[in-house]
Amino acid sequence: MRELYPEIEPYATHRLAVDELHELHIEECGNPDGLPVIFLHGGPGVGLSPYHRRFFDPARYRIVLFDQRGAGKSTPHAELRNNTTWHLVADIERIRAHFGIERWVVFGGSWGSTLALAYAQKHPEPVIGLVLRGIFLGRPGELRWFNELDGGASWIFPERWAHYLEHIPVQERGEMVEAYWRRLDSPDHAVRLAAAKAWSYWEGGSTSLLHDPNEAGNFEDPQVAISVARAEAHYFRHAVFLKPDQLVRDVERIRHIPATIVQGRYDIICPVKSAYDLATAWPEADFHIVMAGHSAADPAIVDVLVRATDTLADRYS
Repeated sequence: MRELYPEIEPYATHRLAVDELHELHIEECGNPDGLPVIFLHGGPGVGLSPYHRRFFDPARYRIVLFDQRGAGKSTPHAELRNNTTWHLVADIERIRAHFGIERWVVFGGSWGSTLALAYAQKHPEPVIGLVLRGIFLGRPGELRWFNELDGGASWIFPERWAHYLEHIPVQERGEMVEAYWRRLDSPDHAVRLAAAKAWSYWEGGSTSLLHDPNEAGNFEDPQVAISVARAEAHYFRHAVFLKPDQLVRDVERIRHIPATIVQGRYDIICPVKSAYDLATAWPEADFHIVMAGHSAADPAIVDVLVRATDTLADRYS
């Protein structure tokens, strides 16, 4: 099985103002003359991690990564004004133009897969390959599956769900996202932080195939917890600013683009049906269901992702 490439540091970092409010943090890694690829992180609101640089051969790729609006090192932190799917799609295209990149590979997982599909369907011309993991299409059933009482995820991770549920009074539990949003948007910092920690504990500890119900999860840092919880609640309560089934409906626009889709069979955050539905509408895509959970670091997912980026480098180098 293929593993991640060795750790690598950026050869350049940038600040890019995309409107009067938001400024993005951008990294470039690998070979400045290599095949360009844009990495789209999950969340929304999660931000970059150093291991995100390692899915690509640094000798053959010019790796561009950025913290989306309100996430990571982009500023203002956790800002939700001017922050929608279509603002982020415009940011990706602005980054491409800013760096003078004519065509590139687009790589995204979880929320990043949503954003990759939205971007490619809006701007198919510059996209020469798509690598997608942990498919999330933003459909109503997906939005309710993981965060609402009538979803199914609570049946899989009941210990964590109990903690998520207990933060909200019984009379408000009919719409959990809205109840969390009222707290995440509170003027009281302590109220916002407590809600963010409860939200992030539920999601951040539910990513891996080998589940430890007592593990704190991926979003222990209060700053990350705040940006993740606020951004996700904001996007979810607006149906991620997409029309129902939009990304499946518009797949005809991108069926000519070489694509790999990899999905963990036991992904509880983004269940396999979404990837299956996408692949059914897109039979040309190279579709893999592997024995893994949601995490991009699960070995079976890493194997497919690295093979996919190597294949594209072979094709275009």
